[in-house]
Amino acid sequence: MNAQTATEKNGNASSDEFQVHEEPGDKPQSGKTVFVKLLIALALGVGIYLLPTPENLPIAGHKLAAIVIPVIFLWVSEAIPIGVTALCATAALVAWNVVSANAAWSPYASPAVMFVMMIIMFGVVLNEVGLAKRLLFYILKFAGTNVKKLSFFIAFSCTMLSSLFHDATVTIIMLFAILPIFAAMGITPKNSTNLSKFFIILIPLSASAGGFGTILGGGRNPLAVEFLEKYMKDTHGLEVSIGFLKYMVIQFPLVILTAIATWLVVYAVFRPKEKELPASVRIESLPKMSTRELGVALVFSAAFLFWFVGDLTGFHLTVIAAAALLGFCAPGWVSFKTICDKFPWEAWLVFGSGVSLGGAMLSTGLGKFLAESMLPLLEGQSTFVVYYGIGLFGSFVSSMMSNSAAVALSLPVTMPLAEMMNLNVQAVAMMSPITTSFIMLVIGCPPTIIAYSTGYFSQVEFIKVAVPWCLTLLAVSILGAMIYWPMIGFGV
Repeated sequence: MNAQTATEKNGNASSDEFQVHEEPGDKPQSGKTVFVKLLIALALGVGIYLLPTPENLPIAGHKLAAIVIPVIFLWVSEAIPIGVTALCATAALVAWNVVSANAAWSPYASPAVMFVMMIIMFGVVLNEVGLAKRLLFYILKFAGTNVKKLSFFIAFSCTMLSSLFHDATVTIIMLFAILPIFAAMGITPKNSTNLSKFFIILIPLSASAGGFGTILGGGRNPLAVEFLEKYMKDTHGLEVSIGFLKYMVIQFPLVILTAIATWLVVYAVFRPKEKELPASVRIESLPKMSTRELGVALVFSAAFLFWFVGDLTGFHLTVIAAAALLGFCAPGWVSFKTICDKFPWEAWLVFGSGVSLGGAMLSTGLGKFLAESMLPLLEGQSTFVVYYGIGLFGSFVSSMMSNSAAVALSLPVTMPLAEMMNLNVQAVAMMSPITTSFIMLVIGCPPTIIAYSTGYFSQVEFIKVAVPWCLTLLAVSILGAMIYWPMIGFGV
């Protein structure tokens, strides 16, 4: 067997770990168990629907609440295939006249959902041509095989890089670099251990924890700046300007805190028994890069470059991603049929459904109702509790919709509230992209959906770590801001 064939074989072997034929975290359930879970979901929906509709909540928003709660329960309990739940949830929006059919189904083809689809395809390509193994070689060469050292290096790298690049892109690179370790150890989605769960959950959470560091890190960042500048001008006639450098000075140092806190929380919840990775994962040397490895690497690097300078070129993320897929497939470096065969379509459907439900929360007024109901409860509390409460609301709604949508939903409510409570409006606005980075559900952001699609952990296992992670990072980032921001003249 020649070197290239061996490399391709290894790449294909590890890609099989990514191909999910059954539900992630799938375990046989008796018919009675499924029936009971469905009855609970039905009871939740009917119970919410029968409650009196509050005066400030439209009927459509009340119906949506009666759909969302049972759907979350079904997703978490995995009573039925999650893809089926996703499609039924969207169909329910149409059947109950919550939103139009076009409004319900079009989010499946929204820019965010299509970008996630193409990014996951990138991961399949990286694995298929053998680049995942090569990435692993350099990571192990630099960080070593000590589990603590390696995992901290990965967590810190993901958080820092996601401040400059899209967190989904960072996730897919690191995730597919690390998957060959589990293939070499014989760990599959069906026999996933604390070691595999630790690494595969650590990567997306670390990437999500750093996206607020610079304006380039995600759409929520420039959106928060835009809302703040417009609010200050319209309300007070003040010209407030937060450019790239000023934003970075305000936010980026806090990324260091969230990187460390993410590693600590995930390690505490899924502490692996292994101290060192076995010798079987070590790669002493690699053959020279094959033509298709080199070609894919060049196309991927070019895509990275164009994403980075997107503000200058004007090219949308999805345009660059589609062009990159053309670059992968046109020369025959990888078959598009292979990409489609190994693509985890079900997890992608869940993300599409999440975006659809999030959009419905905005259009039906349910999101605004939750904000108006929850935030006044903070009056009279300490400054930290108020900021924490506002941040918790941002994290909550971000778990059900895109973080950009969560910023758009919350800031029009929280900025006027901040003034009524004598809080610094600029601080509230700049905390919004931070707190909406921390989510509690798998559907909350592209990185977690990508990791979930590997099948190495269930939604219950994700929530087990995501909830304490979210609550901890809210406290860490808010305390950090309350100490650091006054030091640079951006007081809270």
